[in-house]
Amino acid sequence: MHRSLALSIALALSPLAALTACAQAPDPAAEAAVQQADWPFQATEVARFAAPWAMTFLPDGRALVTEKAGVLKLVDVASGQARDVDGVPAVAFGGQGGLGDVIIHPAFADNGLVYLSYAEEGQDDTRGAAVARAHLVDGGNGLALEGLEVIWRQVPYTTGRGHYGHRLAFGPDGKLWISSSERQKFDPAQDMATNLGKIIRLNDDGSVPADNPFADQPAPANQVWSLGHRSVLGIAFDGNGQLWEHEMGPKGGDELNRIVKGGNYGYPVVSNGDHYDGRSIPDHDTRPEFLAPTVTWRSVISPAGFIIYNGAAFAQWQGSGFIGGLSSKSLVRVVFDGETAREAERFAMGERIREVEQGPDGAIWLLQDGEAGRLLKLSPKGKQ
Repeated sequence: MHRSLALSIALALSPLAALTACAQAPDPAAEAAVQQADWPFQATEVARFAAPWAMTFLPDGRALVTEKAGVLKLVDVASGQARDVDGVPAVAFGGQGGLGDVIIHPAFADNGLVYLSYAEEGQDDTRGAAVARAHLVDGGNGLALEGLEVIWRQVPYTTGRGHYGHRLAFGPDGKLWISSSERQKFDPAQDMATNLGKIIRLNDDGSVPADNPFADQPAPANQVWSLGHRSVLGIAFDGNGQLWEHEMGPKGGDELNRIVKGGNYGYPVVSNGDHYDGRSIPDHDTRPEFLAPTVTWRSVISPAGFIIYNGAAFAQWQGSGFIGGLSSKSLVRVVFDGETAREAERFAMGERIREVEQGPDGAIWLLQDGEAGRLLKLSPKGKQ
């Protein structure tokens, strides 16, 4: 049964969320964020999941939801009932790793293709992100992914369990876009012998488009669209086909970037934040050859999940970006003006927001982080 959230939403972090909480301090500006009594929407709980990470809608209105431990759910959002999908690949669960993003092919109605990203075990205590695609089938033996094939992997696999990134999107050009974070190793973000710390652009089968900016270079450089990124947890296209991404910077340096072909965004040579151990990093204005962020949050929001809204339910927000906040426990609205952007307002959600998605009817959907993460439907007040 759907349940409207109580007016005083103030839930403590679950044990799992506490373990994975960002080390950055919450933004003091969150104190001035729009509180629930003044929200222009109502939030309705639809279901709960164990450490959910991402979601996407199918053409029939049902949704796929990933859980970090390696479970894929098919959810009837009208009833909140969920069913497991078999055939999910084994994942390296731990730290920031596990089952990650899920999207469908633009021609899903014809081909039934689903794309998953996940952390995968390598050799000698190494791990890396992988992307696979498979057909979603609903047969006599239940829901399953069939014919799964891995079409991309991070190079190289490294030690540690952080900064996989692996957000997925299909662009207006029909290409598959992947965020590949730098695995907390810093230098690979500038090293074209790796695909870490990069935005990746591929054909839908994992092959490399001939018009990529470094297509004439050996793999994996030929996959790269832009470089110099840290931990990219949101990518989205605006109505003009422009790609934007946000990333968790180091201490005091979260970013929103307008992505250009072949662009170098400077990390770890420059950043508007500093290292967690107190060492300074030169700001972007010291090295103008690198592309600077469009927005910097020096009081961090810990961004996760990203849409650029084009629905009808909230007509006043056409073209706005919505970013989930982890440490800031917020939903952040961003407005765009050509090549520039700014934060317009922030809604205090009382919990860490892991994922943001737009529903078929224009409602905005959120996944809260943690062991009992709520799936919330945001609708205009007075409407369901």
